[in-house]
Order: sequence, then C-alpha cells, then structure tokens
Amino acid sequence: MQVRLAVISNAGGSGKTTLSVHLAYELAKRSLSVALMDLDPQGSLTLFCGLSPPEPEHTLSAVLQDNFDGSWPLTPCWTEHTDKVVICQGGMVLTQTADELVLHKRGAYLLGDCLTDYPLEHDLIIFDCPATLGPLPLMALAACTHIVIPVQLEPKSIQGAAHLLEWYYYHCKHLRLKPTPEIIGFVPNQYDSRRATHRQMLAALPSQLEQMNIRAFGAIRDSAEFVNASGQGLPLHIHRPSHPAKSDFKEIASYLANLIGNQNKTRGKKS
Repeated sequence: MQVRLAVISNAGGSGKTTLSVHLAYELAKRSLSVALMDLDPQGSLTLFCGLSPPEPEHTLSAVLQDNFDGSWPLTPCWTEHTDKVVICQGGMVLTQTADELVLHKRGAYLLGDCLTDYPLEHDLIIFDCPATLGPLPLMALAACTHIVIPVQLEPKSIQGAAHLLEWYYYHCKHLRLKPTPEIIGFVPNQYDSRRATHRQMLAALPSQLEQMNIRAFGAIRDSAEFVNASGQGLPLHIHRPSHPAKSDFKEIASYLANLIGNQNKTRGKKS
C-alpha cells in the first residue's frame, strides 16, 4: 500500500532531480517519511542533497546484487531541518549495473523484488530516474505504483514525452504489470512567463493531456535560485525560505499527501 513514485523523463534537463528533492522536503514538512532512490549514474541527488560521493557498496547498485541481505544503504538528508528524508545514493557504478540488468533473469523486476523481500517503512519512495528509457527506468516502472513526468515547455521536450508515453503503455503490457502504475500527471518545469512559447504551450497542455485522462499540474517557474540551492545541497525552502518559487511544489505535494492518506486508510481497513 506504499506510494512509490517514479520521476521519469527521457529528456535531459527536464527537472527530475529538482522535482524529486523538493517533493521530498515538502512531504517531510507534512510529517511524512520519504526515501529518495537515485537511479541515475550521474548521481545528481548526491549533489542536490549535499552529500559526499558514496563508495559503490553504499549505493543502489549494492541493493541490486543477488547477495543483497536487506541492509539498505540509506543516508539521512538535511538532518538539521528534518528527520523524515533518507537517500539511497546512485553514481557511475549504476552504468555497469544497467548492463547487468539486461542479462539478469529478473532484471526489470529486481528493484521491486528487493522492496517486496525487504520492505521499507517510508510513506513515500521516490525513484529519480536517468534521462533515458533504458534498463534503469524500466526497473523503476516495474517497481513503482505511480509516475510523474516533468517536461520543459519546449517542442522537443513535449515530443519526447509523447515517446515516453508510448514506452509506458508498451512496457506495462509487455511486463504484465498489475496493477498498472498510474501516471498522476505532467509537471511543466522551468516556466518563464515572459516567453510567448511557454505561455502558449502551458495553456495548451491540459487539454492535450485530458484526452488521455492525464493531469497537468501547475508549472514550476524558472529561477536561478534552484541552481544556487542545488549547489549548496539544499532544497529552496531551506536555501531561500522567502523565495516564492517554493510554493510551486505545493499542488503536487498536496496531491501526493492525499494519495498517501488514502492508501493508509485502505491499509487500516484491511488490517
């Protein structure tokens, strides 16, 4: 009954890690526990969370080995501000792991198997995926319960998202995922209201997605402060508490909080 959210985009620079970090902190502020999992060989979450690069045995790669014993390598984040967020770090070692997944008999299901055999108690798990549609995002697809797709308001990014949806529908069927992970919505990122193209694409997005019964969340504005905050290893809420952009995450955070609440109610009835 746990909510496992895959943040997936096949476009680089779409804001996956920014979204993952700020959702984690927003939900931590609401007293919900969050585990961030970095599936990206670039290890962006390590930078965004202000942590040192890990040794291979302290990354998600160690979890995906056949000898994994359930000792999740989780590191607390932003401990001066919250005790609700931990991270399972990524890194370049995941490049080799991705190659091994292709040959593994349970490759696509491996992360889901680990979470079934050695469950985490967090209210929310966030999978921060690389900007590909390769073995690592496929593993996240098979392990998640829900998906969110960050997009830039640029034709190339929107076109890439269309390919992502094709990938999603094909692999949900091919992997026989039941229940099928739900796409909770698209999140427009790096929105600049001064740009006519951004305004037009933002206005058109809800009606385009409505045909597929997919939600469009409010846009995350473009701001250099996100770069500055990530350089300090902090979410914007801590780095610049008065900055208005931090409120851009409240809509999707509230949606997830309600989703977690509904899941917990269902779990309570069953127990």
